[in-house]
Amino acid sequence: MNPSPPPTIETEVKFHLSDPDRLRDRLLALGARSRGRRHEHNLRFDDPDGRLTRAHSLLRLRRDDACMLTFKAPVPGADPAFKQMTEIEVRVSDHARMQAILAALGFRPVQTYEKRRESFELGATVFCLDEMPFGHFLEIEAGPDAIRADAERLGLRWEKRILLAYLGIFELLRRHYALPFTDLTFERFQGLSVDLGPLLPEIEAGPAR
Repeated sequence: MNPSPPPTIETEVKFHLSDPDRLRDRLLALGARSRGRRHEHNLRFDDPDGRLTRAHSLLRLRRDDACMLTFKAPVPGADPAFKQMTEIEVRVSDHARMQAILAALGFRPVQTYEKRRESFELGATVFCLDEMPFGHFLEIEAGPDAIRADAERLGLRWEKRILLAYLGIFELLRRHYALPFTDLTFERFQGLSVDLGPLLPEIEAGPAR
């Protein structure tokens, strides 16, 4: 039996954007190549005891122009200046059958979330311009040194980086504004006036460490 490949260590940071079009122009001016824009629909799964949530882990079934099953878990001894997660991901051919397999294993969908994402490549760095129901963000994924260098090239202030996942940001918003829903979808936010600004000091990482 062949050994399974080791999991990937995903290292990234996010930045909240007030002018995503300007940032996109900067990426293109640096020579970044767009991989296109997609609308992602995600289902987060957990068991009835919430074991994955308590462990700060994620089991996700994503659908855009493909279908991907992803598991993420915290990295022991992770660099606190970055968001680092162990990631195992596989492409699956049938969304409904994958849900049935997860159900048979005791996992159920507990949350739906969406994003509109345009991805760019520049060298070994992946940049993701994300439109969330509550705002626009840039996600930079690479090695730690490359992330810091690319953030500087784009004129982004390192102390403004965000290490929370989008679901973590949403949970803070949900509590702050007493939102009566747990699904992070564009439909749920339609007609709502939700300003992330008051929470930015809480979610930004602060001075370089």
